[in-house]
Amino acid sequence: MNIARMVALALIACGLLALVYGGFTYTQITPEAKVGSIEVSWKDHKTVEIPVWIGVGGVVVGSAMLLGLSAKKKG
Repeated sequence: MNIARMVALALIACGLLALVYGGFTYTQITPEAKVGSIEVSWKDHKTVEIPVWIGVGGVVVGSAMLLGLSAKKKG
């Protein structure tokens, strides 16, 4: 399997994941103060939303790449 085909499949997979999940959440830990051995920190949960057009674009571009590679192989 060549690199272009792997990239196309990765685009399709990432696009489908973006469409199914719509985003992801992560935790950011911010240290506030440290006095001796006592440390105070703050956990902040952040959400990153992935727009639908990015998911659709990944699927479309990946599919177009696969179709282009298949047509190039036949022709």
